[in-house]
Amino acid sequence: MNEATVPHPGMSFREFVACIALIQATVALAIDMMVPGLAQIGAAMHLTVANHRQWVITAFVLGFGAAQLLYGVAADRFGRRPILLFALGLYALCAFAAAAAPGFHWLLAARVAQGFGAAGAQVATVSIVRDCYSGRRMAQVNSLSFMVFLAAPIFAPSLGQLVLLVAPWPVIFIGLGVYALLIAIWAGLRLPETQHPEDRRPIVWHEAAAALRLTLSNRFSLGYTLASTLLLGGWLGFINSAQQVFAGVFHVPKLFPLIFAACSICMAVAALTNARLVERIGMRPLAHLALVGYILVALAQAALGVSGHDTLLRFALLQSAMMFWFGLLGGNCGAISMEPLGHIAGTAASVQGFMVMFGGALIGLYIGQNFNGTLAPLSIGFCVCGVLGLGVVTWAERGKLFHARPPVTT
Repeated sequence: MNEATVPHPGMSFREFVACIALIQATVALAIDMMVPGLAQIGAAMHLTVANHRQWVITAFVLGFGAAQLLYGVAADRFGRRPILLFALGLYALCAFAAAAAPGFHWLLAARVAQGFGAAGAQVATVSIVRDCYSGRRMAQVNSLSFMVFLAAPIFAPSLGQLVLLVAPWPVIFIGLGVYALLIAIWAGLRLPETQHPEDRRPIVWHEAAAALRLTLSNRFSLGYTLASTLLLGGWLGFINSAQQVFAGVFHVPKLFPLIFAACSICMAVAALTNARLVERIGMRPLAHLALVGYILVALAQAALGVSGHDTLLRFALLQSAMMFWFGLLGGNCGAISMEPLGHIAGTAASVQGFMVMFGGALIGLYIGQNFNGTLAPLSIGFCVCGVLGLGVVTWAERGKLFHARPPVTT
């Protein structure tokens, strides 16, 4: 689509990408800033089982995944803009509520509700991008916004740890609330409605069910969504147990933000690389190459983790390599799964988002809750998720990998 015809008048392409990325960063910030504070939260809430602290992360992701089914119908009926602004407001309100939570169950309830707010923002932004672009151009937008949004995990753990040096853990939630309010003001002033009037869909439940069936019955949509679910599950397993890995396995908890930042930088480099190569090579060949690379690194990490020969340096290097391949997968898998479903972008984004986040949260929780003081559960989890991810992609492509298909238009 020519840039002059894109339905976001008054906003340049760069500002559009930056706005989308910073909205999407609300999710990464809500997850990654919490990790350095999990031990302090556990102590403040008198938790006796260390693995229970992981629920602070999982509660948010479960709420984030579950709510997307509702937001998809609403985004197709009422438009992207009102859903976006409502969701950012809810996110901010629940962040403030989490800061004032009197107990652990109240904190988890606030985190679930904060995830509900983040879900609306995510569904709205995915739908906005699909409203404006398709094909490889959409993949380029996804990759560029993915790169900008990856700056959040680079700095978020360090920012969270810095906050903890001068203030208690509730201040992290207060900062998240203020951030969401500022982004809502920017989007409210600069980002217009992008949904085409002819695509506005009334809330008719049998039509919503039909759109749901179409999303789940499309081979590419289902296959690449399942692959994204598995790979995200491995990553969330790492997030859930990262603080315990660095504190309990390597005994260097203060190095977690530095190594996590290195991993995130590798993801950002991969996203930038993808944005440059996707027009030349195509989404599918890059995604398939990244899957194979991811599996090879995961196998190496699993071998070291199970044998007990992993060291901090080896873990950091392999984890950074794995995150590079993960970064190549992010924009491409999302674009391929959405490409055939532009006319029901809101519903498709919500169904896919529900599957990826809710399913990924459960996989990540399972990996994290099996943490036993060694790297074996995490490294095996990465390996299994990668192999199964390649399996569902191979099924989606009917066994024909590393080839480019013509772009699908709707």
